[in-house]
Amino acid sequence: MNEKLQQLPPHSTAPPPIDSIISRKNRIYIIVAALMVLFLSALDSLIVGAAMPTIVSDLGGLPLYGWVFSSYMLSRAVALPIFGKLSDLFQTKTLYNIAIGLFLAASVFAGISRNMEQLILARLLQGIGSGGCFALVYIVLADISPPEQRGKMMSISCFIWGLASVMGPTLGGIIVNYFSWRWIFFINLPVGALSLFWISLYLTDTREKRKTPVIDYSGILALTATILGILFIFLLGGEKFAWLSPQIMGIGLITVLSGIAFYHIEKHAEEPILSIRFFNVPGFNIGNISMFFSCFAYYSLAAFLPLFIQGALGKTPAQMGVAMVPLSLGWSVGALLCGYIVNRIGSRSCAIVGALSLMAGCGLSLTFSPDTSLVACFLPFTLSGFGMGFVSISTLLMVQNSLDSSDLGVATSSHQFTRTLSGTIGMGISGSLVTARLPRGIDTLVGSDPTGLLPLSIANKLRENIDNLFQPDIQSILTPVAQKLLHGVIADSVMMVFWAAMVAAASCLVFSYFLPKRQKNRSSIFGP
Repeated sequence: MNEKLQQLPPHSTAPPPIDSIISRKNRIYIIVAALMVLFLSALDSLIVGAAMPTIVSDLGGLPLYGWVFSSYMLSRAVALPIFGKLSDLFQTKTLYNIAIGLFLAASVFAGISRNMEQLILARLLQGIGSGGCFALVYIVLADISPPEQRGKMMSISCFIWGLASVMGPTLGGIIVNYFSWRWIFFINLPVGALSLFWISLYLTDTREKRKTPVIDYSGILALTATILGILFIFLLGGEKFAWLSPQIMGIGLITVLSGIAFYHIEKHAEEPILSIRFFNVPGFNIGNISMFFSCFAYYSLAAFLPLFIQGALGKTPAQMGVAMVPLSLGWSVGALLCGYIVNRIGSRSCAIVGALSLMAGCGLSLTFSPDTSLVACFLPFTLSGFGMGFVSISTLLMVQNSLDSSDLGVATSSHQFTRTLSGTIGMGISGSLVTARLPRGIDTLVGSDPTGLLPLSIANKLRENIDNLFQPDIQSILTPVAQKLLHGVIADSVMMVFWAAMVAAASCLVFSYFLPKRQKNRSSIFGP
């Protein structure tokens, strides 16, 4: 417990205002430091994609290509709820220093990797550090902000995330072209070190922590097994293995058993990693469900709109990058606006506004065709991103305020974990929809093409992987007529993703409507 909290009167009913614990000047240092770490964490999940072709040509190991991303995502997903719970038990500064230190050490390891196996291990460690940083950023910003300013703080953090998502691919390309791919990891060091210094110097815990914390080790193991099982099912199902294959069924069985074990462990744990009773709290429960469906819709669009723009509209990667900007910026602008008005109209109203906007954007995407112009894509993309910004902030505040201040870490990290989990599930299901529909479309095209515009060898390559369409040697063989026919097949396949996103957005709207209309702010550690 920090020294200033120890000075509270023994029967005080209202803790002191935040400014009496942390000065305004120190708060600025902490906020900047936290946002810098968030920027690095967000950037690192995006910047690597632009460098991977160069990395593979340097290190080899093409069959392990996907694991550079998967190892990072899996370890980050597991770290999120664990760091969230630990922040309710231990000093936040200590945990933050550990997370940043691990992230920076793993960045060095990744930068000096000599083979793909070393890089994957570095990315796994980096994901753990990133998950800790990602969870603790929102917890720290909530900790040091009075309740009436919490929405603004959360919205600024979302703006930083959106900025990183726009800059990531571009910055990655610049670094690879003019320096070395290793610098996409080394650039984390100066910014991360400065953030670590400011956090160590200025961060002070504002919440009282347990004197003798108890760690739920069995709960952590069961939760980790359940999380990894769910993620592996949706990463591998429909892609590497059929949904009903022995491999997927085996993973599913292990996941169910570990989930059942987790439920029983948490019912009897002295300090559960995720208390079962939280799911009886409407703000916590429905808030996370609304976030789940919104992220399902948003990340499904974000994952497959590039395929539509390049594969169905025939645009270049540069044009695709420009077209995708409104999706990310829409989220940032929506989050900023929501942060400034949420205290006036309430979290529930903001969530409904966001769900309506997201649903409108998904609905307009159903009108897309191979003849759609890039300009016509901007409005649906902007509406979808804008709605996501509103839903993300309003549901985060709803979840945070639904639990006591002592459980702020769990509340915050559960929301971030839901975001990660639903994005993975959404992209997995959407990928399966495209994978299932595309071969049938190509078979129909080949069967109805007596002139042989689409050679059988090309058709087989496209059945195996639609990304083959973008290879220069295949593009050079296809005639303009064949390309136009393929554009129609791809548009028809991706349309299934747009329908799935529409259903998810509509589900988000339904659950947003059932959010509590009035919610007492229970995280009142800064007074009424």
